[in-house]
Amino acid sequence: MIKKIIYVFLTLLLLLLIWNWELVVYGVRQGYGQVKIVWNAKPVEYYLNDPAFPDSLKQKLRLIQEVRQYAIDSLGLKDTDNYKTLYDQKGEELMWVVQACEPFALKAKMWDFPILGALPYKGFFNKQKAIEERAILENEGYDVSIRNPGGWSTLGWFTDPILSGMLKREEGDLASLIIHEMVHATIFVKDDADFNENLASFIGDTASYYFLAAKYGKQSKQFTDYLQDDQDYRTYSRHILRGTKSLDSLYQTMNPEEEKEHKLEKKRSMILKIMTSADTLTLSKPRGKLNPDKLPNNTYFISFHLYQSKQDGFKNELEKDFNGDLKKYIQYLSVKYPFL
Repeated sequence: MIKKIIYVFLTLLLLLLIWNWELVVYGVRQGYGQVKIVWNAKPVEYYLNDPAFPDSLKQKLRLIQEVRQYAIDSLGLKDTDNYKTLYDQKGEELMWVVQACEPFALKAKMWDFPILGALPYKGFFNKQKAIEERAILENEGYDVSIRNPGGWSTLGWFTDPILSGMLKREEGDLASLIIHEMVHATIFVKDDADFNENLASFIGDTASYYFLAAKYGKQSKQFTDYLQDDQDYRTYSRHILRGTKSLDSLYQTMNPEEEKEHKLEKKRSMILKIMTSADTLTLSKPRGKLNPDKLPNNTYFISFHLYQSKQDGFKNELEKDFNGDLKKYIQYLSVKYPFL
């Protein structure tokens, strides 16, 4: 009887592996890529004690440790072993993230993963695999893009190291990135990437102001530089989100029987209008010149929705219900949304 039970269990396990073989292979590759990074990362102290390591980068490493401790003590984010080691990228990119979207609807393609649930992006530690995924999706008719993330969170599955590329960032941007990823390791709701990314962006961006003010002062170059860059980005984000609504309205009015070429021309015209009208925005640092021959596709707009569409809602809730106390707000969210 026991042998039969074991046989049935193994058979079912084998069938499950065969049925999900593509996902299993992907998971193994991702795990290998992450383990390789973690294995080759060295303690921060190693670099701080290395006379050949630039002093300017040592300052950034110390800053990250301060940001990390601030996030734990002053924000109540989870204390983990993350960002206690450094991985030297040697100037190379490590991850490529693929996003896809319907061509005439702002509907992101979702990938289903165990535990994490549905996500509107898929990461690769191998550039060629990301390019192959893009080709497959484009052949299926999707708008597709590939981007290199500045960092990512493994949600506690691995010990996330500091990446050497992070050290090129300015103080405020670096603080925002570290806190953003620490939020993911503290609050993560399955099947709700919009909530997770928007929340991490909101807390990371908001807390950076508090951290910079406490460390450098509100009149410091670090604070004012971050203020200008952040306000520019918020202004631009609001513009793109308004454009996203216009683009969505266009898609809603398209006739399913309309020729594809006509729909593509309407789409291009709307995107061009959105992007060129960004020149009218008042920014402290003007954006680069637009190339009409290289307009973004739908994935550009859903990315802004993914990371920026809920910022006003979080801000209003923080101020109205918690009197601006970010730590109390995070505690409330941690209880409301138990980690995975």
